[in-house]
Amino acid sequence: MRYRELGKTGLKVSEIGLGGEWLERHNTEEVRAVIDRCAQAGINILDCWMSEPNVRSNIGAAIEGQRERWLIQGHIGSTWQNGQYVRSRDLKEVGEAFGDLLERMRTDYMDLGMIHFVDEKAEFARIMGGEFLEYVRELKAKGKIRHIGMSTHNSDVARLAAESGIVEMILFSVNPAFDMLPASEDLDEYFKEELGEDIGGIAPERARLYQICEQQGVGITVMKGYEGGRLFRAETSPFGVALTPIQCLHYALTRPAVASVMVGCDTPEHVDAAVAYESATEEEKDYASVLAHAPRHAYSGQCTYCGHCAPCPAGIDIAMVNKLYDLARLQDTVPSTLRAHYEGLSKRGEDCVKCRGCESRCPFGVPVTERMEKAAGLFG
Repeated sequence: MRYRELGKTGLKVSEIGLGGEWLERHNTEEVRAVIDRCAQAGINILDCWMSEPNVRSNIGAAIEGQRERWLIQGHIGSTWQNGQYVRSRDLKEVGEAFGDLLERMRTDYMDLGMIHFVDEKAEFARIMGGEFLEYVRELKAKGKIRHIGMSTHNSDVARLAAESGIVEMILFSVNPAFDMLPASEDLDEYFKEELGEDIGGIAPERARLYQICEQQGVGITVMKGYEGGRLFRAETSPFGVALTPIQCLHYALTRPAVASVMVGCDTPEHVDAAVAYESATEEEKDYASVLAHAPRHAYSGQCTYCGHCAPCPAGIDIAMVNKLYDLARLQDTVPSTLRAHYEGLSKRGEDCVKCRGCESRCPFGVPVTERMEKAAGLFG
């Protein structure tokens, strides 16, 4: 296993990490089997944003006696209320949930205290200028967290966090579908390993974010590196071709400032599939050639979350609604976490006024209005 510096935190993290979300589906023994396999492979960082009590307890039982070998991203603002996950900024609820996290995970501190799920600039401003940040700083002063982090899917919020001088690392969604601009006649230009001044086909705001994080010494850990498995199948990939776990990992790990990819694992075999990256050949890692030869029609009608549909007169974050809708469609039932993310948006699919200005700007010909209606129905 290779290890990387996580920004300026002084922490060295395994470039493959464990994202805990899928562990909610499993019992104590199954969770232990996954975590044991991670430890055997040299993985030393895990993310636990989940508020569900059993998964917290199961992870805590699995790491008991080896707490010091793990670096844990524990989230502040993820609460459990009336039998379901709720993102909260109420400090009483937040404090109780964070205390529960420490107790169930059998520890008295989190290595990385993550300000949980900030996806809008207005909310970022409220948090950074209010009592929520004061509470987080108090946790750090008391040694309850060692470093301050933030989780977000929004590149503008992530940039503000990186420039704040307060947030030390970011949990951010990174994969080719979230990053790429439309196809050109020469797709090879879009998959250069080095960004430099010529940032190729990566959306400029996301490319700039990675550069700013590297310049500021703000490390990135990655969520959604596989896009919920959507990239593994040609029929669900927006590129019309399938990528492998190794190719997805290589894409994320070649972005500036990225230190580790948090991989969701149901089984020890999923751990093995991710850790195979460590011994993969350059040919196995090569995502660029695969995407450069994707069928041109694959881009038509497929949302790649590039954001060029904006601005929306109703204030909808169209790319975010589309992203949540696509992730939810991969599941038999809508996960409560995705539903909560959707409901947390200030404007949602049901707020669409059907002006279709977004469709005129979309470089992929996505039927945005229709998708807003479908999202409203799916999450409604």
